[in-house]
Amino acid sequence: MSAISSSPVSLFAGRLQPLPPEGQTTGIFKQPVAMAQVGPEGLVGDAQGDLRVHGGPEKAVHYYPAEHYARLVAECPGLAEALVPGVLGENISATGLTEQNVCIGDVYALGECRLQVSQPRRPCWKISHRLEHPGLSRLVADLGLTGWYFRVLVEGEIQAGDALRRVECLAPGLTLARLWAASEAHRPALAELRALAAAPGLNGDWVRRLTERADWLAQHARG
Repeated sequence: MSAISSSPVSLFAGRLQPLPPEGQTTGIFKQPVAMAQVGPEGLVGDAQGDLRVHGGPEKAVHYYPAEHYARLVAECPGLAEALVPGVLGENISATGLTEQNVCIGDVYALGECRLQVSQPRRPCWKISHRLEHPGLSRLVADLGLTGWYFRVLVEGEIQAGDALRRVECLAPGLTLARLWAASEAHRPALAELRALAAAPGLNGDWVRRLTERADWLAQHARG
């Protein structure tokens, strides 16, 4: 598979804040940063509100394609001023990498770091609250404009203006778009689920869920 890279990246980090209107604690409010030290659980100084579903080594760094914002604005023109990189809580945004050309388990170089694609992001209800637009989280999911998480293979410093460069592709053709489509399909192909579950580098929880669904489909097909 050919090498791919991003445009110069923007970096974002944030501390915990209350989320209107109920005041839940969240880390979705990010601010641009010029550089960051990246450890095993992501950008040092960045925070996540609900550690049951956010953060940790398998969701260490969140990437969101900057080109997705134009598509979201086309669907929600009233949010044109608000829908800019960083607003969905991502740590990194740039152009050139999307779910269509990024594969499960891809390894990227960024500054001193090596980052590996671990899983898509499942859009959280906090996106809708953050932008005061009911249904926005569901729209992001329905359009497959989810972004994804990296795990950190090599720690180090990254800077705004660096570019992500793919250095290893472990599962050619098994793109994040294929993974998301299969996960959202009413009755996905059994072979597709098996192939995706076997992709090197896929987060273990996703492997389990894909495998369980494939097993269920196989059992009921026989019945």
